[in-house]
Amino acid sequence: MAKTVVYEPRLKALYREKIAGELKSELELDNINQVPKLQKIIVSVGIGKHKDDKRFHEVVVNTLRKITGQQPIDRMAKKSIATFKIRKGMNRVGVSVTLRGANMYEFLDRLINVALPRVRDFHGVGSKGFDRSGNYSLGIIEQSVFPELNFEDTQVLHGLQVTFVMKTESRKHTRLLLEKFGIPFEKEGGKK
Repeated sequence: MAKTVVYEPRLKALYREKIAGELKSELELDNINQVPKLQKIIVSVGIGKHKDDKRFHEVVVNTLRKITGQQPIDRMAKKSIATFKIRKGMNRVGVSVTLRGANMYEFLDRLINVALPRVRDFHGVGSKGFDRSGNYSLGIIEQSVFPELNFEDTQVLHGLQVTFVMKTESRKHTRLLLEKFGIPFEKEGGKK
Protein backbone atom coordinates (compact mmCIF):
# COMPACT_ATOMS: atom_id res chain seq x y z
CA MET A 1 0.00 0.00 0.00
CA ALA A 2 1.39 3.40 -0.98
CA LYS A 3 1.86 6.05 1.67
CA THR A 4 0.33 9.44 1.07
CA VAL A 5 2.78 12.29 1.36
CA VAL A 6 1.42 15.29 3.24
CA TYR A 7 2.85 18.59 2.05
CA GLU A 8 4.15 20.87 4.77
CA PRO A 9 5.38 24.41 4.01
CA ARG A 10 9.10 25.00 4.53
CA LEU A 11 8.73 27.63 7.27
CA LYS A 12 6.15 25.58 9.18
CA ALA A 13 8.51 22.59 9.25
CA LEU A 14 11.40 24.88 10.27
CA TYR A 15 9.31 26.30 13.12
CA ARG A 16 8.24 22.87 14.34
CA GLU A 17 11.67 21.22 14.09
CA LYS A 18 14.08 24.01 15.03
CA ILE A 19 12.73 27.47 15.89
CA ALA A 20 10.29 26.44 18.65
CA GLY A 21 13.00 24.58 20.58
CA GLU A 22 15.51 27.42 20.17
CA LEU A 23 12.99 30.01 21.38
CA LYS A 24 12.06 27.87 24.39
CA SER A 25 15.67 27.72 25.54
CA GLU A 26 16.59 31.34 24.62
CA LEU A 27 13.54 32.82 26.36
CA GLU A 28 13.91 30.37 29.31
CA LEU A 29 10.30 29.20 29.08
CA ASP A 30 9.01 26.28 31.15
CA ASN A 31 6.60 24.87 28.59
CA ILE A 32 6.75 24.51 24.79
CA ASN A 33 3.21 25.95 24.64
CA GLN A 34 4.53 29.30 25.93
CA VAL A 35 6.69 29.73 22.82
CA PRO A 36 5.46 32.57 20.55
CA LYS A 37 3.49 31.31 17.57
CA LEU A 38 2.16 32.87 14.38
CA GLN A 39 -1.64 32.52 14.37
CA LYS A 40 -2.66 34.33 11.17
CA ILE A 41 -1.56 36.93 8.65
CA ILE A 42 -3.98 39.65 7.51
CA VAL A 43 -3.22 41.40 4.22
CA SER A 44 -5.33 44.52 3.75
CA VAL A 45 -5.67 47.55 1.50
CA GLY A 46 -7.51 50.72 2.48
CA ILE A 47 -9.55 52.16 -0.36
CA GLY A 48 -9.98 55.58 1.27
CA LYS A 49 -10.52 58.37 -1.25
CA HIS A 50 -11.13 55.83 -4.05
CA LYS A 51 -14.23 54.37 -2.36
CA ASP A 52 -16.48 55.29 -5.31
CA ASP A 53 -14.03 54.17 -8.03
CA LYS A 54 -15.09 50.68 -9.18
CA ARG A 55 -11.97 50.17 -11.31
CA PHE A 56 -9.67 50.86 -8.34
CA HIS A 57 -11.66 48.38 -6.24
CA GLU A 58 -11.31 45.72 -8.97
CA VAL A 59 -7.54 46.32 -9.18
CA VAL A 60 -7.17 45.95 -5.39
CA VAL A 61 -9.27 42.76 -5.29
CA ASN A 62 -7.31 41.29 -8.23
CA THR A 63 -3.99 42.16 -6.57
CA LEU A 64 -4.89 40.54 -3.25
CA ARG A 65 -6.32 37.47 -5.00
CA LYS A 66 -3.11 36.95 -6.97
CA ILE A 67 -0.60 37.49 -4.15
CA THR A 68 -2.47 35.51 -1.47
CA GLY A 69 -4.31 32.85 -3.47
CA GLN A 70 -7.60 33.61 -1.68
CA GLN A 71 -10.66 35.69 -2.50
CA PRO A 72 -10.57 38.98 -0.54
CA ILE A 73 -13.56 40.40 1.31
CA ASP A 74 -14.78 43.99 1.50
CA ARG A 75 -14.59 45.83 4.81
CA MET A 76 -17.43 48.20 5.58
CA ALA A 77 -17.28 51.37 7.68
CA LYS A 78 -17.79 50.74 11.40
CA LYS A 79 -18.96 54.28 12.12
CA SER A 80 -20.17 57.32 10.24
CA ILE A 81 -17.73 60.16 9.53
CA ALA A 82 -19.40 63.16 7.87
CA THR A 83 -16.12 64.82 6.84
CA PHE A 84 -15.18 61.83 4.67
CA LYS A 85 -18.76 61.24 3.48
CA ILE A 86 -18.82 57.78 5.06
CA ARG A 87 -21.95 56.17 6.49
CA LYS A 88 -21.85 53.29 8.94
CA GLY A 89 -22.13 49.92 7.18
CA MET A 90 -22.63 51.40 3.73
CA ASN A 91 -19.30 52.37 2.21
CA ARG A 92 -16.48 50.01 1.37
CA VAL A 93 -13.44 51.37 3.20
CA GLY A 94 -11.05 48.50 2.58
CA VAL A 95 -10.40 45.01 1.28
CA SER A 96 -8.68 42.26 3.26
CA VAL A 97 -7.61 38.62 3.25
CA THR A 98 -6.93 36.48 6.33
CA LEU A 99 -4.37 33.71 5.83
CA ARG A 100 -4.04 30.70 8.13
CA GLY A 101 -2.31 27.34 8.03
CA ALA A 102 -0.25 26.36 4.98
CA ASN A 103 -1.30 29.45 2.97
CA MET A 104 -0.02 31.68 5.78
CA TYR A 105 3.42 30.05 5.85
CA GLU A 106 3.70 30.05 2.04
CA PHE A 107 2.85 33.77 1.90
CA LEU A 108 5.36 34.53 4.68
CA ASP A 109 8.08 32.61 2.79
CA ARG A 110 7.39 34.54 -0.45
CA LEU A 111 7.25 37.86 1.42
CA ILE A 112 10.61 37.34 3.15
CA ASN A 113 12.57 35.73 0.33
CA VAL A 114 11.09 37.29 -2.82
CA ALA A 115 9.06 40.47 -2.18
CA LEU A 116 11.06 42.33 0.49
CA PRO A 117 14.40 42.02 -1.37
CA ARG A 118 12.71 43.67 -4.39
CA VAL A 119 11.82 46.82 -2.43
CA ARG A 120 13.89 49.75 -3.67
CA ASP A 121 16.43 51.13 -1.14
CA PHE A 122 15.47 48.47 1.40
CA HIS A 123 17.30 48.72 4.73
CA GLY A 124 15.12 46.38 6.77
CA VAL A 125 11.63 46.66 8.18
CA GLY A 126 10.88 49.22 10.88
CA SER A 127 10.78 48.21 14.53
CA LYS A 128 7.87 50.53 15.42
CA GLY A 129 5.11 48.31 14.03
CA PHE A 130 4.41 46.37 17.23
CA ASP A 131 1.18 46.81 19.17
CA ARG A 132 0.49 46.13 22.87
CA SER A 133 -0.52 42.53 22.22
CA GLY A 134 2.73 41.72 20.44
CA ASN A 135 1.28 41.72 16.91
CA TYR A 136 3.40 43.27 14.14
CA SER A 137 2.21 45.38 11.18
CA LEU A 138 4.28 46.05 8.08
CA GLY A 139 3.38 48.54 5.37
CA ILE A 140 4.38 48.02 1.74
CA ILE A 141 4.23 51.15 -0.44
CA GLU A 142 3.76 49.47 -3.85
CA GLN A 143 2.23 46.14 -4.78
CA SER A 144 4.71 45.78 -7.67
CA VAL A 145 7.28 44.00 -5.44
CA PHE A 146 5.26 40.78 -5.68
CA PRO A 147 6.35 38.66 -8.68
CA GLU A 148 2.85 37.17 -9.06
CA LEU A 149 1.71 40.46 -10.57
CA ASN A 150 2.43 41.30 -14.20
CA PHE A 151 2.85 44.75 -15.76
CA GLU A 152 -0.90 45.26 -16.35
CA ASP A 153 -1.65 44.52 -12.68
CA THR A 154 0.70 47.29 -11.52
CA GLN A 155 -0.64 50.14 -13.69
CA VAL A 156 -2.70 51.48 -10.79
CA LEU A 157 -0.33 51.64 -7.80
CA HIS A 158 -1.51 51.16 -4.25
CA GLY A 159 0.04 50.10 -0.98
CA LEU A 160 -0.92 47.29 1.35
CA GLN A 161 -0.53 46.37 4.99
CA VAL A 162 0.55 42.99 6.31
CA THR A 163 -0.33 42.24 9.94
CA PHE A 164 1.20 39.26 11.76
CA VAL A 165 -1.15 38.16 14.55
CA MET A 166 0.78 36.32 17.25
CA LYS A 167 0.11 34.16 20.26
CA THR A 168 2.79 35.65 22.49
CA GLU A 169 3.56 37.30 25.81
CA SER A 170 5.49 40.37 24.66
CA ARG A 171 6.83 42.41 21.75
CA LYS A 172 10.33 41.08 22.42
CA HIS A 173 9.14 37.51 21.89
CA THR A 174 7.38 38.47 18.64
CA ARG A 175 10.45 40.22 17.29
CA LEU A 176 12.66 37.24 18.12
CA LEU A 177 10.27 34.86 16.33
CA LEU A 178 10.10 37.08 13.23
CA GLU A 179 13.90 37.35 13.16
CA LYS A 180 14.15 33.54 13.32
CA PHE A 181 11.80 33.34 10.33
CA GLY A 182 14.19 35.67 8.47
CA ILE A 183 12.50 39.09 8.54
CA PRO A 184 15.31 41.68 8.48
CA PHE A 185 14.76 44.52 10.98
CA GLU A 186 16.50 47.88 10.72
CA LYS A 187 19.46 48.23 13.02
CA GLU A 188 18.88 50.55 15.96
CA GLY A 189 20.26 54.05 15.39
CA GLY A 190 21.02 53.60 11.71
CA LYS A 191 20.34 51.85 8.45
CA LYS A 192 21.13 48.20 7.95
